[in-house]
Amino acid sequence: MSNTIYIGYYFTVEPTNQGVEILIAELGYAGFESFVETEKGVTAYIQKDDWNEAILDNVYILKSHEFKISYTFEDIEQTNWNEEWEKNFKPIVVDDVCTVRAPFHDNPKTKYDIVIEPKMSFGTGHHETTHMMIQHILKNDFTNKSVLDMGCGTGVLAILAEMKGATKIDAIDIDNWCYLNSLENIERNNSKHISVFEGDASLLKNKTYDVIIANINRNILLADMHVYATCLHKNGQLFLSGFYKHDIPIIEEECSKYGLKLEESLERNNWVSLKFIN
Repeated sequence: MSNTIYIGYYFTVEPTNQGVEILIAELGYAGFESFVETEKGVTAYIQKDDWNEAILDNVYILKSHEFKISYTFEDIEQTNWNEEWEKNFKPIVVDDVCTVRAPFHDNPKTKYDIVIEPKMSFGTGHHETTHMMIQHILKNDFTNKSVLDMGCGTGVLAILAEMKGATKIDAIDIDNWCYLNSLENIERNNSKHISVFEGDASLLKNKTYDVIIANINRNILLADMHVYATCLHKNGQLFLSGFYKHDIPIIEEECSKYGLKLEESLERNNWVSLKFIN
């Protein structure tokens, strides 16, 4: 088991809704990787190895006069996470056909029922980006497709891709906790066609896919776009999320360098998810 230690930041934000959206985006760019929205703000988690005393220096909303933000932080032991997410994690239903729930929730009898224990991993379906990526998968044909879920988190998108008919799926995450959590959730959902790997885009050498799903922050997407383009079959589909509406031009510009054309966009609380075709 990983010995990864996380630091948890507990933010109180006023006004809450708009402030939390901006804060999560900026914290994501700073290196925070997991978020739990609370009644008064948000709790954010970062690996202690990635933390430094200046980690919040470029989180500009903290300097804004439009918001009142206070916070505390502490080291988080892994075993504390289960209690944290159980307090906040309620089942979600996407487009009345897909449920993402914990093992202790009742089965809602939707067409697609995904059972996960997210632990420290990002991807419960509650965040706007995961929700929209689920919508994309529900709307598109995955029958007999080969799929890459890059930055897989809990493995929820890879699991749904298999439920939608994908027959060869690679799920990759750089974080050891996400790697282990994806393995657990894949077994929990009796998935048979998903291979999980721990690492980054360097693992994609000589690999190709019909569909690539990448729900990561903007900077990583931009840095790895050339790799995704190389790995994507002709007439393949690329689904991206993890960024805001105002990031669309820079994402689209980078994709266009590799012949990727924007076909569809979804928006949810100013977060967006884009579909590109090759």
